[in-house]
Amino acid sequence: MTQQQAFRIHQDDDGHRAGVEAVAIAQPTQGEVLVRVSASGVNYKDALAGTGKGKVIKRFPITGGIDAAGIVEQSEHPCWKPGDAVIATGFGMAFDHDGGYAETLCVPGDWLAQMPQGLDPRQAMILGTAGFTAALAVHRLLVNGQHPGLGPILVTGASGGVGSIAINILAKLDFEVVAVSNKQALHDWLTQLGASRIIGRDELPGGDRPLEKAVWGGAVDNVGGAMLAQITRTLAPNGNIASIGLAGGTALETTVMPFILRGIGLLGCNSVDVPFPLRADLWRRLATDWRPSDLEALVSDQVDLDGLPAVFERMLAGKTHGRILVMPA
Repeated sequence: MTQQQAFRIHQDDDGHRAGVEAVAIAQPTQGEVLVRVSASGVNYKDALAGTGKGKVIKRFPITGGIDAAGIVEQSEHPCWKPGDAVIATGFGMAFDHDGGYAETLCVPGDWLAQMPQGLDPRQAMILGTAGFTAALAVHRLLVNGQHPGLGPILVTGASGGVGSIAINILAKLDFEVVAVSNKQALHDWLTQLGASRIIGRDELPGGDRPLEKAVWGGAVDNVGGAMLAQITRTLAPNGNIASIGLAGGTALETTVMPFILRGIGLLGCNSVDVPFPLRADLWRRLATDWRPSDLEALVSDQVDLDGLPAVFERMLAGKTHGRILVMPA
């Protein structure tokens, strides 16, 4: 077979368009690997790319999908051989290199991570970029001295992929986790994942002073903007915020006061190009001690390539939760 189905994204003189097309299967050159894709996932960045509502793609046309998992079919890389189970997240996928929304994926072998024992491709993509990012956030918090004694951990954007998995990991580590969500129908689900309590966005404590009453020991923030600024003012001394998302805006209006008077840490989390020793260790932990207790409970939907446009619109409208799997064939 020389052709495959892929979800292609175009931006040209005719504007933005995206959909499933037949394209040639790439043949790996030196250093590359061809992977038969078993599963992919839908991330917020995928929705921005697929709808054209975010400038997150460098090269057009391109195959979407910032992550994938599957089995190596051909290899021109010394570390990989046919039959190896692998995971691909980040790097240039769906940015300047074709991504995982296709039946096969051809990428540099250096971009791949070995499937850890205890996970298969479907399970790996239930976690996907969201789970990997959540693990990176928890790792950064712990390295910077976060511990349960500092107080409860706030998780914003709690019903999303990163937020829901972060709740589960933090609960496993004996943190008291407070989830921020206005989706009343998901409160029981968030509690089952490990949230000690759930509050709405309008229930967040704090005012406009540079320092407000310290409430939170730390936070995993998926929102950014005004909400992140508010959290900086209410963090306990020596607490940390893992900053992941920007759904609430890119501007951050705060002062240096929380940083120099309470010693808080604002930790940026970039999951795109994590160095490989750490990348492998985070996947190992996601397969073992940080593995969510019920992976399937994280899955809210499963679609094929044709179902992607509708999912993108729902995600950007805030009408999705947890993880959405993509099965390309």
